[in-house]
Amino acid sequence: MPFIIGLIGIIFAAYFWAQRARAAGDMAHELADMASDVMGAARRFGFRRRANVHPVDSTDDPRVMDGALAIAFLELGGLPSVETQNAAVAALGRHLGCDVETARELAILGRWLMNESNGPAQSIPRLTKRLYRLSGPQGLMPLMAILKDIGAAAGGDLSIRQKEALDEIARIFKLS
Repeated sequence: MPFIIGLIGIIFAAYFWAQRARAAGDMAHELADMASDVMGAARRFGFRRRANVHPVDSTDDPRVMDGALAIAFLELGGLPSVETQNAAVAALGRHLGCDVETARELAILGRWLMNESNGPAQSIPRLTKRLYRLSGPQGLMPLMAILKDIGAAAGGDLSIRQKEALDEIARIFKLS
């Protein structure tokens, strides 16, 4: 009898470790797919990584900065739902004059740039300064329209961190 219980235990342990290995393999494939999405979006927008230069400073397309700021602003409000993420992508497409696929790629590349800047709170000033250098004061209008749509999609109530981000954007664009 103890031999059968031991055998069942060994079979259970083998099954458990096989399931963990399968889940790890699935996660590795998912990460590889995500990395290829980021690389594809970067290539599409002409991003070239330069040595000793932060990725945000290597970006020359203001639309990418708008996408990154939209994603950072969205994440400042907490964990975004699928609906608010889709609303952010739709707002990017609507206010930047691009199709949904291009807007989705802007969001993917923007999320990567935000993560390279150590999260949403730290990325807002860096991304905003780069946007201001790329497009000047006229870059504020599309950005504010995008952020307004994101705020409306999230229920209209902005978090304290989102309000602070808006103040930071206004300061960088020299509005206050």
